[in-house]
Amino acid sequence: MLEELKETVRFIQENDPAAKSELEVLICYSGLHAIYLHKLSHWLYKQDCFLLARLISNLGRFLTGIEIHPGAQIAKKVFIDHGLGVVIGETAEIGQEVIIYQGVTLGGTHSQHIKRHPTVQSGVVIGAHAQVLGNIIIGQNSRIGSGSVVVKDVEPETTVVGIPARSTNISKGENLNHQEIPDILFNYIDKLEKELKELRDK
Repeated sequence: MLEELKETVRFIQENDPAAKSELEVLICYSGLHAIYLHKLSHWLYKQDCFLLARLISNLGRFLTGIEIHPGAQIAKKVFIDHGLGVVIGETAEIGQEVIIYQGVTLGGTHSQHIKRHPTVQSGVVIGAHAQVLGNIIIGQNSRIGSGSVVVKDVEPETTVVGIPARSTNISKGENLNHQEIPDILFNYIDKLEKELKELRDK
């Protein structure tokens, strides 16, 4: 557990230029606190101590502003940056080296007792306030733009943006540079207007 904590702290430092020291990350990063409170609540959940698991989950939400259901499965080296308003549902699964920004929801779309939340594979970046909904797979090393609503599977190494989210031609890079993300809907409308003008001219 200690070695895993060290790896997670290093991963946070590598991906957040604001992190000045390991001690600062340990003391001040609510995303780290939420993850480790979740590990305790998840262990209790696996022991069928559901009420106690939910109480610890609620304590984590109160202290950090991040709500993670005890049933969610989260691998090591996951970085919830800022984190306020993040919600992760019961059957969500998150792989290693995933970065999640504030306001993200990994939510369900129905109330049946089956897998109903997303599976986020390793290396994914999810931008602020993105909504990832349903039993879908977010492929390895893909990126989701801020404010996007994702309701279908995302292929590995793909960047998706918009409502509903659609893939872009942006190649994978280390960072999710939102200033480089095109407005897909605007570009589509602009293309239609040009085609309409050509037809009118003819």
